[in-house]
Parts: sequence; structure tokens; C-alpha cells
Amino acid sequence: MNINEILKERQKWFEWKNIKPLYEKIKHWKTKNGKLNIENIKINDVIEITLNENKEKQNEIEDIAKSLKPWRKGPFKINDLFIDTEWRSFIKWNIIKPHLNLEGKDVLDVGCNNGYYMFRMLEMNPKSVTGFDPSALFNLQFDFINTFIKSDIEYKLLGVEHVPHYDKKFDTVFCLGVLYHRPDPVTMLKELKAGLKPNSEVILDTLIIEGEEEIALCPIRYQKMKNVYFIPTLKALYNWIEKAKFKDVEFIGKRYTDLNEQRKTDWIEGESLNNFLTEDLTKTVEGYPPPLRVYLKLKN
Repeated sequence: MNINEILKERQKWFEWKNIKPLYEKIKHWKTKNGKLNIENIKINDVIEITLNENKEKQNEIEDIAKSLKPWRKGPFKINDLFIDTEWRSFIKWNIIKPHLNLEGKDVLDVGCNNGYYMFRMLEMNPKSVTGFDPSALFNLQFDFINTFIKSDIEYKLLGVEHVPHYDKKFDTVFCLGVLYHRPDPVTMLKELKAGLKPNSEVILDTLIIEGEEEIALCPIRYQKMKNVYFIPTLKALYNWIEKAKFKDVEFIGKRYTDLNEQRKTDWIEGESLNNFLTEDLTKTVEGYPPPLRVYLKLKN
């Protein structure tokens, strides 16, 4: 597998009819605003960017941000502009953060979306941060925010299947909310493991169902999503991890997704969690258990 050829081919994605105008807008913005008056960058639950710019420039920033909808991960704040993303991603981050040590580490985020978690990783002084996500729109959202933050994060239009073939290995690989979207979860876990240096780790977040049996739900749709393949019990998930030949697993925690963490805002289009659950929030609209996430550290 030639990663450079794949990346070269995927640059053509920015020529797609729905993406090209956004790509050109961001490109023009970056060229025009290479020397923005940035007063402060605060990387916290809300990633806050304070600029000393005129009203015209602020209006331009708001126009670009709105053209990049839907915003899934965040939130972000640029002066008075609050990008109230669908997910309050800091809730997940604050669960896993106490279990992380990224100082001087090479880090990979697989399925990095717009880079919110990668920006949060900068707090911990990693040696390098790389993100994989095969989405041109999310890449543009990242580029827009990084215009202000000016980080050295590398964003690649790649997926988990490319991890074993990438020319760099990592100390910590994050994989948050991807496993249930893959038809072969054991193979995916092996692909993540193949991206690790010796004695390293994967931080995994995925959906599970309650139960003591070693089984998995295999829905046609789950929360109206067609691309959910398997949702295991914790015991079944541990079996998958063992089959992928990880040495050990550290349980970080588990949490039901609620309307405080995921909800419809003005910054997304279409539906969100309240549309995916029954009125009493006890089941998905398909009649399955509501979304329960587990957070694990897999040790290589």
C-alpha cells in the first residue's frame, strides 16, 4: 500500500463540487490573514481564541465558520463567536485525561474529526500529534481553527486501514468512536496495534451493551445509523482485544450518552440524540438499549 499515492489522490477530494468553494475560501483566508492579531489562545473545555481585529474581520470569520457546518466536535470560541458544536467533547476528554501521559510522546488520533481532541492534547506537550480522518470537510474545519492556533499537528486524509502501512509508529494511538463503524472489529484492533511502538498504548472509546454474556448486538440500524456493525458486551469486547493480541487492558470508565453531551444546536444540520431515542430516552428508536460508551487503555 503506497500511502503517498493515496494522499496524493485524496487531494482531489478538495475539487468536489460541494467542497471546492469551501477549500478556496479557506485557502484565500489563510493567504490573506497570515498575520492575524492573536491576543490569546486558551486550550480548555472550550477552545478560546482571542483576536484584536476589526468588526469586518470578525464578520468574515463568522461567515467562514458557518459555511463549514455541520460542526460535530468542540466547542470553540473566537472572540464573541461561540461555535456550539453538537457534542460537548470535553465531557469525554475529561474522563480519559487523568489516565494520559503524552509528555514527549508521538501521538496519533484515528478518526480525529475537526481536531478538537488533538488541540486538547497540546496541553500535555507531546513530541508530535498526527490525525487521520478521511473527511475533506473535517480537514477544512481543522485548517480553519489551526489558522489561529498555528500548531504543528499533521492532518492526513487517511483511515484506520492505513495505520499499519504508515511510515511512523506511535507511543499513544487514540481511537474514539470508530470501532462500531467497522465490519471487522478484531482486524481493526490489530490495525491500531500495528501503529504502535513497543510497550505503547491505544486509548479506545466505543459503544457497548450491558450483559454478562460474551455476545454482540448486530443491528441493521442503530440510532438511525446504517453504518453500525457490532456493539458488544464488555466481556465480548475484551475477547476481541485478546484476539488482537494486546497484552493488557485498563478499564477507565463507562458512561451513557445524554442530552447534555450530545444535542442539536444551530451549528449542525439535521437530527441529534433526542431524535435517535424514544420520548422517555430509555431506548433507541429501533428499540435497542441507549448508547453506552466504555473507555479503555489497551497496552501493547
